[in-house]
Amino acid sequence: MATLKEFEEALRAQGMRQALAILEKLRERDRKTRQVARARRVVGRKMTPDLARRILELHESTKMTQQEIAFELGVNQGRVNEVIKRGKWLDDDPSAPEAVARDRAMARIRQERPKAKAPAKPRRKSAPQLSLF
Repeated sequence: MATLKEFEEALRAQGMRQALAILEKLRERDRKTRQVARARRVVGRKMTPDLARRILELHESTKMTQQEIAFELGVNQGRVNEVIKRGKWLDDDPSAPEAVARDRAMARIRQERPKAKAPAKPRRKSAPQLSLF
């Protein structure tokens, strides 16, 4: 199968100027209607045993991919993988490694919240520039 560029080169080699003009008009039309889709950003939900059980239920009862399950439930795909492959988050034990890591991360986030900005340092004045013209 030829690429569009190879097709264009073949038209140019054959001297088919009308076909090249049509191809250029199609490109212009496509450029005008082209849109960039917004990224699907998933805002993470707090992982709970109930949510982990829901992930397993969707995984076993549907043919959804991990990414589709993650988007459906509002978690990231890595969390879905941890539940499916390693059985994480299935118990409500606050001393479980994943719960301890989550709590540490949340504490670190709270500490790193932006504080009032310090006043900007004054800039050094640069030496005057000499111009030859």
